[in-house]
Amino acid sequence: MRSVFLDRDGVLNEKMPEGQYVTRWEEFRVLSGVPEAIARLNAAGIRVVVVSNQRGIAKGLYTAADLEVIHGRFQELLRGRGAHVDGFFACPHDRNECNCRKPLSGLYDQARARFPEIAPATSVMIGDTLGDMEFGRRLGMATLFIEVDRARQRSGAAQARELAAGCFHSLGEAVEALLTASRTAVSQG
Repeated sequence: MRSVFLDRDGVLNEKMPEGQYVTRWEEFRVLSGVPEAIARLNAAGIRVVVVSNQRGIAKGLYTAADLEVIHGRFQELLRGRGAHVDGFFACPHDRNECNCRKPLSGLYDQARARFPEIAPATSVMIGDTLGDMEFGRRLGMATLFIEVDRARQRSGAAQARELAAGCFHSLGEAVEALLTASRTAVSQG
């Protein structure tokens, strides 16, 4: 495994209730254990890429510049904890307007343009929606599903669980499983 693709809302930060969006840094609540999980991926030499649908931009609730500020502040927080994200890629469009809204492959294509060595066979997608699991599966990646609070879980969660290679309650749990599996593969290699 060389690259981990992470969804944002529900994986890195607390997911807002359906129909609401994180519009500024003050609303971005980092989930417990996320900086440590990302630091562990960094220490293992695994590229960390965030791929996120940000429909709120198309709805005029915040701008692409606002999103950059949020991601910049998150990166600062991570650096303070010995971690970093290698790249943030976001779809600012509404439904059916582009090829970059997950589960379509445009965000992967953008990441690959920046990091040409990325390959689906050595990548994992970690997300909390059916769209995340479909995104990873369509590209040929392993997929891991993060269970979010049932009150904030989107429809399709049962189907997402079926598509996933594993289900976890946090990014930290998913990263632990990935790194354990990677160590086991290397020792048996």
